[in-house]
Amino acid sequence: MLLIECGLVLVAVFVAFNFPRAGSHFFELMEHGFVRLARKRGLAVVVVGLAALALRAALLPMLPVPQPSAQDEFSYLLSADTFAHGRVSNPTHPMWIHFETFHVNFKPTYVAMVHPAQGLFMAAGQVILGHPFWGVWLSVGMMCAAICWMLQGWLPPLWALLGGLLAVIRLGTFSYWANSYWGGAVAAIGGALVLGSLPRIKRQQRVRDALLLGLGLAILANSRPYEGLFFSLPVGVALLVWMVGKNSPPRQILVRRIVLPLALVLLATLGAMAYYFWRTTGSPLQSPYLLNVQIYNPVPVFPWMPLKPVPEYHHAVMKTFYVDWCVSQYEFARLHPVSLVLAKAISLCLFFLGPILGLPFFMLGVVLPSGFSYKNIGGSTRFLLLICCLSLVGLLLPIYFFPHYAAPLTPAIYTLVLLAMQRIRRWQWRGEASGLAIMRAIPLICIALLLVRVAVPLLPIASVQSFGWCAQGIQLLDRAEVLAKLKGDSGRHLVLVRYMPGHDPSQEWVYNEADIDHAKVVWARDMGSAQNEELIRYFKDRQVSLVEPDENPPRLSPYQQYQ
Repeated sequence: MLLIECGLVLVAVFVAFNFPRAGSHFFELMEHGFVRLARKRGLAVVVVGLAALALRAALLPMLPVPQPSAQDEFSYLLSADTFAHGRVSNPTHPMWIHFETFHVNFKPTYVAMVHPAQGLFMAAGQVILGHPFWGVWLSVGMMCAAICWMLQGWLPPLWALLGGLLAVIRLGTFSYWANSYWGGAVAAIGGALVLGSLPRIKRQQRVRDALLLGLGLAILANSRPYEGLFFSLPVGVALLVWMVGKNSPPRQILVRRIVLPLALVLLATLGAMAYYFWRTTGSPLQSPYLLNVQIYNPVPVFPWMPLKPVPEYHHAVMKTFYVDWCVSQYEFARLHPVSLVLAKAISLCLFFLGPILGLPFFMLGVVLPSGFSYKNIGGSTRFLLLICCLSLVGLLLPIYFFPHYAAPLTPAIYTLVLLAMQRIRRWQWRGEASGLAIMRAIPLICIALLLVRVAVPLLPIASVQSFGWCAQGIQLLDRAEVLAKLKGDSGRHLVLVRYMPGHDPSQEWVYNEADIDHAKVVWARDMGSAQNEELIRYFKDRQVSLVEPDENPPRLSPYQQYQ
């Protein structure tokens, strides 16, 4: 897919330089229709959101409801199930040591370690539509709509509509944000609300924009708080500078329409977070995430910090993950910081840009006149670049990185892409509108790539790049098949999971629902005959099975006490 994308980009550049008028009539007709829609700003936002929902729903035959695989996904599913039961935490199970697993706290309460915003969306999908995936689906549609709304505050309506539709294609269809439970869309919604509120507050000083700014900050604080801080800091400083500047409105208007509504939302957010922390960890100042890291992970967040003492683990697979894999990532970050930075940068660029959305930035090197400098960049573009640079610094500092960590940055990246497209649109080569041809080719190629990705099962394409815009999601299908089989049987089940030495900790099977005692299937670790017997006595009314995931295929059999 990456090679196909590169090839299409090269073809587009060749055609733009040699046949710039190709398809002009068709493009003019399309643009006329889009202009009419874009002028109706509210309708344009709704259309973008519904388009994302409809397109992902249309792909269900080839992309059915995904099965979780990563540790984070199972943690988010536990968070969603907890909220769906009307609780913020669950009591510690008396047999918790048998269920102990990654990214889940068991003391002082049984709760997911992840931040709650993603879980709340997934809980809504579980309660309203019957499955947490539909919460992911709704969040992706809302993300694309929010990006379009945000862009309307920074760009002309047609460009905002184009940006929203590009987000539908690149983020709302085949990306792992739309096809897993890792998250990404929720934090991008928060970033869009924050960035889209700023210019509106400056222009109109409406209460609703201050409330939306507060809502965006609340979402970031409860989805990607670390990355959200780097993203939000320039916005907060810009807002403060404007409020104390010469061109600001009277103080009474600022206080009544901006400061007071924003403060109320932020105070309510802090109160809700303190309550959530208290109910889950026993302290209003400690999140489940920080508690989990403190209990299990000897590796610090940043590579220049020393390792913490290695805790005692109850299960070998957990020790393997934290002591072997996590420590190896820590050592690599310390020994090869440049390689780590490059890997993060490449991963970020492949996911958010790729060759096609990276083309406008490449063309700027051709389009911008000789002697162009930072002083020639407009104030809005400078501000967006500042947000991106500061956020990138924050992303490059920790040891770990996945593209959804940068989700708050999504609206800023799309705005810069569209600003670059605006600039190259006016460029001419030998009196011909080659820049306009390149700009028109970008959405056309995005649509073509989407169609190619739809046809991948019919084409001789082995795979797609990891964490690219159309990456094939990893799913733990073997576990899902066993779970479906057991749920289809009569009665209730207790499944003991036995790994072979050298089992990959990322392929974890032991995850449970929020209400363990009333779940149809309970997963537990094989801890030897004596401790297993203790668990079996507790679940005396259940059928007991043994699953061996490392067999090929995984083997499910009745459990015998002395096997």
